[in-house]
Amino acid sequence: MRKTVNDINFKNKKALIRVDFNVPLNDQLEVGDTSRIEAAKPTILKILEDGGSAILMSHLGRPEGIEKRYSLEHIVNKVSEIIGVKVKFASDSVGEEAKKAAKDLQPGEILLLE
Repeated sequence: MRKTVNDINFKNKKALIRVDFNVPLNDQLEVGDTSRIEAAKPTILKILEDGGSAILMSHLGRPEGIEKRYSLEHIVNKVSEIIGVKVKFASDSVGEEAKKAAKDLQPGEILLLE
């Protein structure tokens, strides 16, 4: 039998979730369409409501190399607004900063990795 997120109790667990937050940004680097963030909301809330924490991974655009315009940092506030929980941000997906941010994450908290 195939398990879904609803079959798992996330109490005191950290869930690493690959979300599709590849959302359009306008010239002011504001989110133009929130539907992809809204689609991830039920899964994220299920984890938090169970007493777990969520570590989110995504990408933004198709940059060739590192381009500040495509940083997920631009969408952190919008994700926080939609989910209803302050989202923490790590400026990398690997390395000491990301490792420490994930380790320090408490139940009910969300971390978005670059």
